[in-house]
Amino acid sequence: MSQQLVQKLWNYCNILRDDGLSYGDYVEQLTFLLFLKMADEQSKPPFNKPSPIPRGKDWPALLAKDGDELETHYRHTLEELGKRSGMLGVIFRKAQNKIQDPAKLRRLIVDLIDKEQWSSLSADVKGDAYEGLLQKNAEDVKGGAGQYFTPRPLIAAMVDVIAPQPGQSICDPACGTGGFLLAAHDYLARHYQLDRAQKKKLKSGTFFGIELVDSVTRLCAMNLLLHGIGGESEEDLPVVTKDALAGKHGEYDLVLANPPFGKKSSVTIVNEAGDTSKESLIINRDDFWATTSNKQLNFLQHIFTILKQHGRAAVVLPDNVLFEGGAGETIRRELLKQADVHTLLRLPTGIFYAQGVKANVLFFDRKPAQEKPWTTKLWIYDLRTNLHFTLKENTLKRADLDDFVACYSPKNRSDRQEAARFKSFTYEELTRRDKANLDIFWLKDDALEESANLPAPEVIAQEITADLEAAMEQFATIAEDLKR
Repeated sequence: MSQQLVQKLWNYCNILRDDGLSYGDYVEQLTFLLFLKMADEQSKPPFNKPSPIPRGKDWPALLAKDGDELETHYRHTLEELGKRSGMLGVIFRKAQNKIQDPAKLRRLIVDLIDKEQWSSLSADVKGDAYEGLLQKNAEDVKGGAGQYFTPRPLIAAMVDVIAPQPGQSICDPACGTGGFLLAAHDYLARHYQLDRAQKKKLKSGTFFGIELVDSVTRLCAMNLLLHGIGGESEEDLPVVTKDALAGKHGEYDLVLANPPFGKKSSVTIVNEAGDTSKESLIINRDDFWATTSNKQLNFLQHIFTILKQHGRAAVVLPDNVLFEGGAGETIRRELLKQADVHTLLRLPTGIFYAQGVKANVLFFDRKPAQEKPWTTKLWIYDLRTNLHFTLKENTLKRADLDDFVACYSPKNRSDRQEAARFKSFTYEELTRRDKANLDIFWLKDDALEESANLPAPEVIAQEITADLEAAMEQFATIAEDLKR
């Protein structure tokens, strides 16, 4: 059912693309219209809820219009709703109509959205349909939305080993379209028989997403709403737009995140002569161990600060976080001391929409202050050596992570056994390494041994391109720094 719905919505997108609408714009316009349609449905039997949409700006008012009048009315509706508070404000803030052809807008409203009873579809169907559109949007790499998208099989495995429990607060400080929050929601709904109070808590008061970009917050809010999260109270929003790194925004039992890739935080400054320069954004926070403009290192420190005592984190981080000197070394040494850094999953290449990303998942638990370091052993699972994935032909599947999940031993970590891809390193071994470098491999790379084992030419080409792109990005950063 959700597949058919995605296909139907998607086919229409191809018509709108001729008018220069990107996939991202299309999903955004769907978000506005879906919200209006669902608010209208919920105001009728059997729901009979008061509609949050003012009369005259609601779904029936849109249906009644045609031609240029429709386009003008829709534009005013978006402006008006963008000024509201609560979920309305989150979804409509800075909203603009991107569908300039009134006939096509009318078709989208009447033929596609009005024909479905969205509220009567199960949360799974409508949520999965929307998630399917977001996935397709991410695959349209040229649109750049891929940066907000973590492979769903990876998210599922991370949630499976973290194993959230009812009543725990769960935060993603770089939530994108909400993938981690939804996976945690599904896990709780699947694994527990929740009573009424727990279901209510799951709907509001369990999930907290922070997102920097308004248009992405919008997609996330809609995604959560379609899965039955949020929407009851104006104050209790499951997702807000702000800069998570600006300061502490709460304390949580669990943090699951894939902070944005990209080496430096910077802001573009235009001087009086009209020349632009990039200034590194150094974040100064007295609850951080080190001051740096490296975004991922800042996110890692930030995540430590927003964990409750004994709170647990699973964070996707690029390789440079494991070996970078200076602030990187300081942060790694402090983290090993003040948290129980117990597991590192080395991820294969070719699984992210951002090309050339070499990444890992770091799992750690925050602990109370004490003299003795909390980390005793770091277990590393190597899912990279001799494994090649691509976004199209050989995609990462949840089954590819089954062995990692089994080795992790979520029910009792003391039952762990070493295996070919799974090794443990003591705190002493780690801190003795130059710069406390955690970039550790031990398996033999077949490709280096003999040419017969080389991956397919397109995989090699892709990896070379990826490495070159990553190097170019680093050179560009250095060039910018030298200009100053």
